[in-house]
Amino acid sequence: MRSALLALALLLAVPAAGQERVTYPSADGTTIEALLLRPEGQGPHPAVVLMHGCGGREDSRGRWIARDAEWARRLAALGYIVLAPDSFGPRGVRTLCKVANRPVLASRERRADALGARAWLAARADVRAEAIALMGFSNGGSTVLFASDAPGFAAFVSFYPGCRALLSRRGWQPSAQLLLLIGEADDWTPAAPCAELAAKHPAITFVSYPGAYHGFDGPGSRVQVREGMALTASGTGSVHVGPNPAAREDALRRVSTFLAAAFRN
Repeated sequence: MRSALLALALLLAVPAAGQERVTYPSADGTTIEALLLRPEGQGPHPAVVLMHGCGGREDSRGRWIARDAEWARRLAALGYIVLAPDSFGPRGVRTLCKVANRPVLASRERRADALGARAWLAARADVRAEAIALMGFSNGGSTVLFASDAPGFAAFVSFYPGCRALLSRRGWQPSAQLLLLIGEADDWTPAAPCAELAAKHPAITFVSYPGAYHGFDGPGSRVQVREGMALTASGTGSVHVGPNPAAREDALRRVSTFLAAAFRN
């Protein structure tokens, strides 16, 4: 474990060419603000669109959510351009975790944001248009699922999404290989519907982690209980969120391998 953490620290220390704020048009016409991270070199590079969770891209102090920021730096260090849109700010929303009737939906606005991001990246000279992946966490992971039937992406990575809605959707199937990772103890977005969804679609590689909760790949030292959350598996609003070192380490390795293979095709 110590050697793996050291290797990750060294990887994240690799310099990137820069980070900037950009805007692009969502497929629904909304102007979306996004953070763009570029690796060293002219490219063209593969790219990853990174979709935030229901808490938004930034925390209450305006800081990039630590899990998302760490993944973005890691991906940039691997040589990928990373685009991290803010689906909430342009629509007057900060967080939706405690909102049941949501004005911004993974299946509608956020899907449009993902499709707009792909089109915007594909038009850039420093991006390989055929090598753009979509990756997201929780509500962002659900966005990945809802956008995965659209053509144009090279691969999809979905962390602990809600899968139940897609079980009954006729005609839905991923347009490229999809890696779905979830904790078996997840009591916010349960693993069972995702396992069932994966069993129906050969394009989905399903990975579940025993004893892991929602947000198992995030930084931190302990699992916390959050209250008042909407749309939970139990309906009580109480969920466990926090890291699982073994699951996190496996996910870091697995995602890197999955994207490398997808971008070679």
